[in-house]
Amino acid sequence: MSSKGPKVSKSKNSGGDKGLRNLVVGMLIFVLVVSAALVITKKKSITAASTPSSVTSADGWGIVFNKTAKPQIDIWEDFQCPVCQRFEAVNSDYINGIIRAGKAKVVFHPMSFIGNESLAAANAAACANDQGKFLEMHTLLYQNQSATENSGKITTDFLTQIGKVAGITNTSYDECVVKGKYVMWTKNIEGDASGKNINSTPTVFVNGKELDRKTQYMDAAAFKKALADAGVK
Repeated sequence: MSSKGPKVSKSKNSGGDKGLRNLVVGMLIFVLVVSAALVITKKKSITAASTPSSVTSADGWGIVFNKTAKPQIDIWEDFQCPVCQRFEAVNSDYINGIIRAGKAKVVFHPMSFIGNESLAAANAAACANDQGKFLEMHTLLYQNQSATENSGKITTDFLTQIGKVAGITNTSYDECVVKGKYVMWTKNIEGDASGKNINSTPTVFVNGKELDRKTQYMDAAAFKKALADAGVK
């Protein structure tokens, strides 16, 4: 897939100029919110942080599917991480199938190790989750990953456009992206991850035990066997 984001047509009327001004203002607000989040010192939780639907501290602030199912699969990831992209390519169809069939509780923990654009992507994924489109956004973010980290590709415009590709029509998603509604929430994920000694992405736990990244992450058969051994049928 092309590394270029979806193209945006420009209006020739004054409404287009107004829309452009609003977008610029929104981007400035977003940058300020992101910058504020990055200077916060590590804490176990930020109580004032807005949290996406299905999120609780008990699940490490991750986005949860099938809350009462067993076993439990936890995935820590960074949307700019190339190894995470490879893990997604190898295992996402299987993981999404498990989620849709209700065969396991799956918790996604979007991280921002790599920088501001990781933070922006994590926020957008959370915004998409509010619209019931997390898995679609998850796939699109990896499919459209830039070859260079923090290249300037992941902008509010890019994120609102792929939101449309994901099937999101509610304008509250765009507002959520532009205002960086959930950037503080990602700090809670990172605080919890730090307490669990999660220091790289991807990291995958099944029932609280880390899989072997050397043998089970990038081997689809080995990954499936590990989950089957844990009780995924």
